[in-house]
Amino acid sequence: MEYSYEYILVRFGELSTKGKNKKDFIKRLTENVKNALHNFSKLEYKRTHDRLYIVLNGEDEKAISPILANVFGIRSFSLAIQVPSDIEEITKASLVAAKKEIEQGAVTFKVEARRNDKQFPLVSDQINRTVASCVLKNTDLKVDVHNPSFKLLVEVRKEHTYIMAHTVLGAGGYPVGVGGKAMLMLSGGIDSPVAAYLTMKRGVEIECIHYASPPYTSKQAQEKVETLARKLSQYQGRIRLHVIPFTDLQLAIYQHCPESYAITIMRRMMYRLATKVAQKRGCLALVNGESVGQVASQTLESMQTINEVTQMPVIRPVVTYDKLEIIDIAKHIDTYETSIQPFEDCCTIFTPKNPVTRPNGEKAARFESKFDYESLIDEAIANMESRTLRFAEEIKEEDWF
Repeated sequence: MEYSYEYILVRFGELSTKGKNKKDFIKRLTENVKNALHNFSKLEYKRTHDRLYIVLNGEDEKAISPILANVFGIRSFSLAIQVPSDIEEITKASLVAAKKEIEQGAVTFKVEARRNDKQFPLVSDQINRTVASCVLKNTDLKVDVHNPSFKLLVEVRKEHTYIMAHTVLGAGGYPVGVGGKAMLMLSGGIDSPVAAYLTMKRGVEIECIHYASPPYTSKQAQEKVETLARKLSQYQGRIRLHVIPFTDLQLAIYQHCPESYAITIMRRMMYRLATKVAQKRGCLALVNGESVGQVASQTLESMQTINEVTQMPVIRPVVTYDKLEIIDIAKHIDTYETSIQPFEDCCTIFTPKNPVTRPNGEKAARFESKFDYESLIDEAIANMESRTLRFAEEIKEEDWF
């Protein structure tokens, strides 16, 4: 029998805590994995109550691994050799795996067996000793239980056993989609992509809304946001981006409202727009990258006044993070370099010199009453442009589900 690494064994993350919902979580995770790996057409998928098995069928595991590592709901995964659950087959396959590690420079090893099938005639310690004896007898490897070059993992199940030499950490969290859907207010800055990432990690699917103010904001600024959306799409397979023309609303705000209240009222309009689009798209909450005290519109008083215009829950994943913590995550998810490109969004080009930091809701409403913002909101939504994006491509409407 020829032994080869033809499987990827996927271990679930927090799914183990979800009781009766676990089956639905695993189903959603499998769908997300398939969607993330849609370019690898030969793959086959087999799921059980505690594992997902991906059959490679000749596909490149090195290309698959970094994509799989970004799928939320996965604790870890390993390239595996599948053999019948027979100790002779197990030792032979383990020897093949060990020799492959020697080719990569390994000099020490440790065997860790897990006997999932309690009817298997050998207990875990006996499997460890049997496999280790075979490897020691047929190679120059030495045992090191504390700091081995590699761990030979042996997972014994009823019909098959899986031999693995390495474990890749996954993204953890919950499968995107099991927690419903939310609308992310995506600017071109550092914070909102990080907020998106943290929200998706808790199993919440996101769509994005972005406010563009041409000709005051450039085409490059919008392209920057599309790039950020594409980068975020790798965590849920695809992403829906809604671009709202915001120029008329902004000009009306600056024409009818005091400059000090302009940012507060602008944010209130953004919340109204996001709420209406979110309701149309079946979203259950709004998400943004606000962090307490970072700018004038992010004091607690400002947040309260701005929040008054929506009844939807507002999720602020980075609300207590300082800027350096946010930057660290942005670098980790590869959005930082895009976010710092010098193309201004609608919030930065109209920033007043002395914005109010403790706005009053009654005052804001009184200033808003001076112009017909409802018709401007409806017009902006009517002219909204929406696109569905994947990490490397734009996809057709019928592919969105």
